[in-house]
Amino acid sequence: MQKYKLVNILKIKVLVKTLIWVFLTIFFMSCKPFYTAEYKKPMLVDKKISKPAKVLHKKLAFIPKDGIAVGQQDATCYGIGWKYNNQENVMKCDVFDIINDFPAVFGFDLGDIEHGADMNLDSVPFDDMRTLMVQAYQDGGIVTVSWHLDNPVSGGDSWDKTPAVTDILKGGSEYETYRLWVKRVADFLKSVQYEGEPIPIIFRPFHEMNGSWFWWGEGNCASLDYIRLWRETVEMLRDDYDMHNLLYVYSPNKLNPDDDYMKYYPGDAYVDILGIDIYDFYNADDYVKSIDNDLALVKQIATEKNKLYAFTETGLERVNTPQWFTEVLYPHIANSGISWILFWRNHTTSHYYMPYKTQAVEGDLIEFFHYPETLFLKQMEKYKKL
Repeated sequence: MQKYKLVNILKIKVLVKTLIWVFLTIFFMSCKPFYTAEYKKPMLVDKKISKPAKVLHKKLAFIPKDGIAVGQQDATCYGIGWKYNNQENVMKCDVFDIINDFPAVFGFDLGDIEHGADMNLDSVPFDDMRTLMVQAYQDGGIVTVSWHLDNPVSGGDSWDKTPAVTDILKGGSEYETYRLWVKRVADFLKSVQYEGEPIPIIFRPFHEMNGSWFWWGEGNCASLDYIRLWRETVEMLRDDYDMHNLLYVYSPNKLNPDDDYMKYYPGDAYVDILGIDIYDFYNADDYVKSIDNDLALVKQIATEKNKLYAFTETGLERVNTPQWFTEVLYPHIANSGISWILFWRNHTTSHYYMPYKTQAVEGDLIEFFHYPETLFLKQMEKYKKL
């Protein structure tokens, strides 16, 4: 009898060990390593970056293997003849009305957050913006944020060229004011949460600095002061205000023949993604030459630095060139390696950059949508597995 008990105990021990081995095998086989030979650990601005932001970077790295994520500024905030209504709680979008899908990338702007305002410079309530940002992320979309902040010296808007950068650097007369402004940015972006954690955001501050139209731009600020401003802003967000959900994008405007893309570059330790803004001002030949030249240069620099890169703003106002998407734009971005392209906003019938229902080139957008390489929101589903 004792012998049989011993045999049964031994059998149970063997069974338990087998079950443990099977469980551990399944566990470790299911836990794929995050970094692989295909996606090596990148050097990011934030060493304490959140897991969702790490996943976003990986997602942006894999997207060019399939195509280009297509985005639009304020796509779900407002459009031609409508504005988001938080009472209805229904996502609306001019692009969706045409192709039955949303953009993959959703652009938002924080202008006026610096003043503690309830709505941004385009009259989008920040409470609504928060809701739309979370919804975009929850649905698998990518969220990118710009900041058209007012001039801290003159009190004018972003387009007021009164020099101001030296005044908001450490030791400057408006430094404490600027610190408060950055804190308000941090407080808002921290509040944009999904399942109790701030969502990952692509942050694109002080863009188009090689142009002369912003107070932080060419002729209104020295390049070394711009670099200091960028670095101090990153350090405030990351170190002082504990922001760890951001990827930082450097995005000059289209390059003139004598422009240096790197003139205002804050350094590899302060930039995660390289970008470029290029618009078609009813001169398609000039536009495509700029795309060919500038994207090739950005690609070269990004490859050398092991950085991602994107087409961070573009469009043709009123989109009234036939086959603009398919014949003017697409041949010059196909196989470019960009992670995403962002078209500007649809504001009024005289200022819009994506077709709306019944607008002349909606058929061209449909054809553009059906290209395998143009990725919209539904096609982001596969990247949830990364």
